[in-house]
Amino acid sequence: MAYRDLDHMTDAFIEVVGNTMDEAFGNAGISVVDTIVDIKSVENKEDREIEIHANDLKNLLYSWLEEVIILTITDGFAGKVFNVKITKNGTYHLLAKVSGEEINFVKHHFKMEIKSPTYHLMEIIDEKPVLMRFLLDL
Repeated sequence: MAYRDLDHMTDAFIEVVGNTMDEAFGNAGISVVDTIVDIKSVENKEDREIEIHANDLKNLLYSWLEEVIILTITDGFAGKVFNVKITKNGTYHLLAKVSGEEINFVKHHFKMEIKSPTYHLMEIIDEKPVLMRFLLDL
């Protein structure tokens, strides 16, 4: 599995793996959506783009998680497939195409609301495979 829930008393603590940094970030996006709604019920009907710039990987991950939460909770769009491309030219640049559909609470089982990501317990291990752990404030 590309992600799994870790034990935490009050928040969602998630561990993500990917063969590349791009894949790990994509899997992190999937894990966020699957925390909010049942991702198995989401279909790929339309695409959205997310673009982020950051000075380091932790800030990039935080901003990425934040944007996926906004896309899902605020904009009402559930992503199912996350194609992420990260480049570095002085700063990090992330460009993602997110395929999914508008949230329909009759079709998509709502699980829980995420307030925000947090830097607490955030970890990125840039090895093969890439391993990330992060906490989502519920």
